[in-house]
Amino acid sequence: METEHGGRVVVGVDGSDCALGAVRWAAAEARRRGMALRLVAAVDWTSFMPIGVAPLGQEYRREILERGAEDHLDTAVAAARRIASDLRIEREVRGGNPATVLTEESERAVLLAAGNRGRGGFAGLLLGSVGVSVAAHAVCPVVIVRGETGSTGPVVVGVDAEHSDAALGFAFEEAARRGVPVVAVHAWSEAALDPFLVPLLDWDAIREDEKAVLQKALAPWIDKYLDVEVRPIVARDGAAGALVHAAEGAALVVTGTRGRGGVRGLLLGSVSQALLRHAPCPVAVVRPDGPARERDVVG
Repeated sequence: METEHGGRVVVGVDGSDCALGAVRWAAAEARRRGMALRLVAAVDWTSFMPIGVAPLGQEYRREILERGAEDHLDTAVAAARRIASDLRIEREVRGGNPATVLTEESERAVLLAAGNRGRGGFAGLLLGSVGVSVAAHAVCPVVIVRGETGSTGPVVVGVDAEHSDAALGFAFEEAARRGVPVVAVHAWSEAALDPFLVPLLDWDAIREDEKAVLQKALAPWIDKYLDVEVRPIVARDGAAGALVHAAEGAALVVTGTRGRGGVRGLLLGSVSQALLRHAPCPVAVVRPDGPARERDVVG
C-alpha cells in the first residue's frame, strides 16, 4: 500500500493490553488515511536493573530488554494485520525514555497514538505518565486510546472563543473521513462569576450570546466541509463535564492544548486532562498547528 501523503501514523508499544488497543485503533486510522503504520517500542536501557539476581553486564541487560521489546512488536504487528492485512508497517526498538522517544517520533508523524495506561498501571484509575507527557509536548495530534473504540458515532469537539481552530479543523477532517457528524460543544457556567451577581443576570440573553460565539467559531468550517452534518450544543455546565457527557457513544472527542503562564501549547489545560482520564472514547489532543501536519509531513 502506498501512502497518500508520505506520512505515517505512529503508535507506542509496550506489551500492555492498552497499547495493543492503541495499535488496533491506529491500524484502522492508518488504513483510513492511506498511510503507513509505524510501531515503536521505547526502552530506557539505563533504568533497568534486575531484582533478586546477581548484577549482570550492561550489554546482557540490554539484550534482555531488546528481546522483550521485539516480542511486543511481533504481537503488535499481528494485531495490526488483523485489522488491515495489506497495511504497510514499520517497526523499531529505540533506546531512551518512552515519553521522549515518542515526542521525537511526533516530529515526523501525521498522528501519534498511545494507550491510556502503560504496564503496571491501576486499571481504570490513572492515565499513564507517558501518555500525559506525549499529549502535552508532541508536535502532531495525539490520540490517547481509551474507552469504547469501535463506535461509528460522531466526532465531538470542544469549542471556546479563543483556542478552537486547530481542534475544529481536526474534528471536521476526521468526521469527513468517517462519514459521521460533528458534535460541537460550547460550555459556559456561572461558577466563575461573582455569586452576588448571579441572581441578577439575564440567562436567556447570555445563552443567546454563547450561541453566537459557537456559531462564529463554526462558520468557516461549515463552509469548508459542506457534507459534514454539524450538531451544535451550548451547555450551561463545566466544559469537562459537558464534553464527557457528549462523548457517550462518540467515535472520538477532540480537545486543544492550552499552556499556563503564557507558554501556550506547552502544558495541558484542565479540560484536556479531565478528558484523558474520564472520556468514554478515544481522545485527540491537537496543538494549534495540528491539522496542517498531514500536508507538511514527508516520509
